[in-house]
Amino acid sequence: MASTSRLTGFKNESMGRVLVLFLLFLLAIYNLNSSGLSKFSIICLSPLAVVYLYFAYKYKMMTFWILFVTNYFLHFAYRTFYIPLPMSLPNELFMILLLVMAVIDTKDLHSERLFNLMGFGIFLWCTFCTLEVLNDTCDIGIDIARWFTAARLFAYQLIYIFLVFSIYISTPKILHKYLKVWGLLTIFAAFWVWKQKTFGFTQGERIFLESGAIRAHFVGGIMRYFSVYSDAANYGCSMGATSVAFYIFAITARLKKDKLFYLVTAIAATWGMFQSGTRTAIFCMILGFMAYVILSKSVKIAVPVIVFFSLFVSMLAFTNIGNGNDQIRRMRSAFDPNDNSKGAREMNQEAMRKYMKEAPWGIGLGISADNCPKNNKFYLMSKVPPDSEYVNIWLRTGKIGLTVYLIHLGLILLGGCLVVLFKIKNPALRGIGAGMCCAFAGFQVGAYGNQVLMQFPNGVIYFGGMAIVYVLPFIESDYNAYEAERQALAEEKKRLKKEEREKSRVKNWLPWI
Repeated sequence: MASTSRLTGFKNESMGRVLVLFLLFLLAIYNLNSSGLSKFSIICLSPLAVVYLYFAYKYKMMTFWILFVTNYFLHFAYRTFYIPLPMSLPNELFMILLLVMAVIDTKDLHSERLFNLMGFGIFLWCTFCTLEVLNDTCDIGIDIARWFTAARLFAYQLIYIFLVFSIYISTPKILHKYLKVWGLLTIFAAFWVWKQKTFGFTQGERIFLESGAIRAHFVGGIMRYFSVYSDAANYGCSMGATSVAFYIFAITARLKKDKLFYLVTAIAATWGMFQSGTRTAIFCMILGFMAYVILSKSVKIAVPVIVFFSLFVSMLAFTNIGNGNDQIRRMRSAFDPNDNSKGAREMNQEAMRKYMKEAPWGIGLGISADNCPKNNKFYLMSKVPPDSEYVNIWLRTGKIGLTVYLIHLGLILLGGCLVVLFKIKNPALRGIGAGMCCAFAGFQVGAYGNQVLMQFPNGVIYFGGMAIVYVLPFIESDYNAYEAERQALAEEKKRLKKEEREKSRVKNWLPWI
């Protein structure tokens, strides 16, 4: 009896401790949501972090998929919930964790895949951005914290992306799953636009629009939809480039179910692109497909693509077909040489050139209207909206930095194209590489017209996609076996279905015999 009572007392005491810990956990979540990342929240949530680290190490790919999906919904999450963390921090933490785990298990490091033109290009750009810490063009002193915050977003995240994708996209099965996850996220993004059009915006989205974004998203009586992205321009350009990739995947895939899935994804992305009202997105598609004309090495593919897009561009530029649709009418204005917004953008850039002649290294990474004195001659440049990723880089790093940045992008794309043209033999795998390269090339047009290249989720998608291209030759032999296995399985399923149909026909005829 005494032992039974002691056992009961021990169980009650243990349950009491669990209940106290659970209540502390709930209190920490409430504190995190209301007061931000306090010491109390960190202490109470630390056991959860330990548990996650254990499972992360045991199931490494789990963290990779969490990274990829989280990256896609960062803007949506920050619009919907109060998250007391810098937006880039979740991405960086997951990527650093993945790299640490790869270093611990050196057999998973795949170091032979890291020495290529993409790695060299990113190293070149990161070295330049590191030297930018010495840039004091504005004569306000060197602020390392300010510089590092900007350098992380401009350059160092590219190192993380390159390393993570080079290491973790290591097998054909993971590659195939990656394309499926990317496709599903794209379809969801198109679905969310349909939801915005049909049922309206969420409370967070309405607050976003009412805080000033409505001026850029309701233009000429046309609503520009942005889905789960930061804005309509970001969404439209990303969908334009994504559609190129998935059309190419669909053209080159061997299995019918893959072709169908990729085609549905491409059509959903194309539809979503038009709902964004982003005129530059049209040119993302055009340049992407023009790049595929070269990478396909096929006249049978090149001729139809050239003819189709020539007719498509001619329809938009020289006819009024589809003018009854608001989004098509807005897209058509991209071909209007007298468009007001283009004229205003060119005027702004002309004014910038006068200032930037005195700043060949740029005004500096991290310089903004918040930390640049109003009496400083570069104050106007610190607050002017660049309206383009390349103009933004030009402002921050000058003509020297822009030159280095373009060289780094050229090296990445050139190396990827050479891999597709000369190192991959499997047609389907070559199609995956070509799709990634063409999407990356097309998206550069979006970066020329809008500040989208470094916006979430684009860095992970497009720079990560190019890292995958360099990995493809290393997994080609395994991919051949994986593809043959999937084809054999598909044929077996087809044969079994045929036998079932024949049996059902026999059963149906038996009563008449």
